[in-house]
Amino acid sequence: MYRSIMAIRPDALPTDPAALTEMVLALDVENEKLRVAMQTLKEMIFGKRSERLATLVAEQLALELDDLETGATPPATANDDAPAAKPSDKLRQKARRNIGALPKHLLRCEQVLEPEATACPCCQGQLHKIGEDVSEVLDVIPAILRVLRTIRPKYTCRGCADGVVQVKALPRLIESGMASTALVTHVVVSKFAWYLPLYRQVQILAGQGVHLDRSTLAGWVKRAAWWLKSLYELQLRTIQAAPRVFCDETPMPVLDPGRHRTRICQFWAHAMDDRPWGGPSPPAVAYVFADGRGTEEIAGQLTGFSGILQVDGYAAYKALACDHGGAIQLAFCLAHARRKFVEVFKTTQSPFAREVIERLRAVYAIEAEIRGNSAEQRLATRRTRSAALMAALKARLTEIVGQLFSQSKLAEAINYALNHWDGLTLFLRDGRVE
Repeated sequence: MYRSIMAIRPDALPTDPAALTEMVLALDVENEKLRVAMQTLKEMIFGKRSERLATLVAEQLALELDDLETGATPPATANDDAPAAKPSDKLRQKARRNIGALPKHLLRCEQVLEPEATACPCCQGQLHKIGEDVSEVLDVIPAILRVLRTIRPKYTCRGCADGVVQVKALPRLIESGMASTALVTHVVVSKFAWYLPLYRQVQILAGQGVHLDRSTLAGWVKRAAWWLKSLYELQLRTIQAAPRVFCDETPMPVLDPGRHRTRICQFWAHAMDDRPWGGPSPPAVAYVFADGRGTEEIAGQLTGFSGILQVDGYAAYKALACDHGGAIQLAFCLAHARRKFVEVFKTTQSPFAREVIERLRAVYAIEAEIRGNSAEQRLATRRTRSAALMAALKARLTEIVGQLFSQSKLAEAINYALNHWDGLTLFLRDGRVE
């Protein structure tokens, strides 16, 4: 933009109205992009990681189907002469502090505090219990280290020359290792579920007098991974054999030994979830680490897969579907299309972006009603109620896009939706698609 401004001089402006109009439109698009970039950076630094419409306009609903908010009130009609309305007291109320509750399934350990003497101080008769006060507090027994000694006695007959009788040693996760299965499990869960790095676990162990190298714990983790590999491969095969699979990738910085900076690899997530349509399979997810995110990579991971692949608009998925000649149907994520309109509304307050969000709100409200129904019931409801809403939305998108400058953010959002419309509306043709 700086270069554009520096290049514009009053004596160098074109005199042709058409050229001036084109210049103004180009500058307007450039300003819009800069506003979007600035707003995006502000959101990354200061904003909440949420797309709920309640943060955009008071009457909007959240995208997440299991996080729908109801009861929002529409804003009053704008009036430049009227004073600014004060925020409602209800909006200012802070959420009640969660002080916790004591679950019933927790073990209750009772300690009874008896008086030192149970004789009456007046007549020395025996006191009788008439009631009691009970209070409960949450307690913890810190993890303790212990040495598990396994003793296997040897037996033989004094009168015979037969061999010795002895029970076989129990199998170990790490043969001839000093760590029990419970300890290795604790290390793995602490690292991957509770994000406790190995060096800190080494420090915790040292605090109890057990001094180990971090490489020792790393060896335990590696051995546990070896045992779990077959289960992981089975789960991945089970997911990829499902008729509908979710797939997405996320960047993963990797620091190689001897390399002074990280390189970007990818974690691919493969998931299935039949709960929304009452399917037979339990939900499952498996992650695949890869160096890249190209078409060859995802094709290698989904070898032999046929069915519905629910993804975003990444080009590698489209190429994969083309290469399989119709065996793979792409169900594009409506959330990604919606997010583009949310970003436009945040930066420009575009009335049409808000209209699109409102229309999608109605579609998601229907989805919330039919979640958990059978695929046939969901499909029937979508055909009778959602299909008309989506057709009207497409008509409006087609109508408006021709009136916009092609490089504007709103035009980009509309073109994204129209270019992916077949995959975005696959849920109208298959009740299993979420």
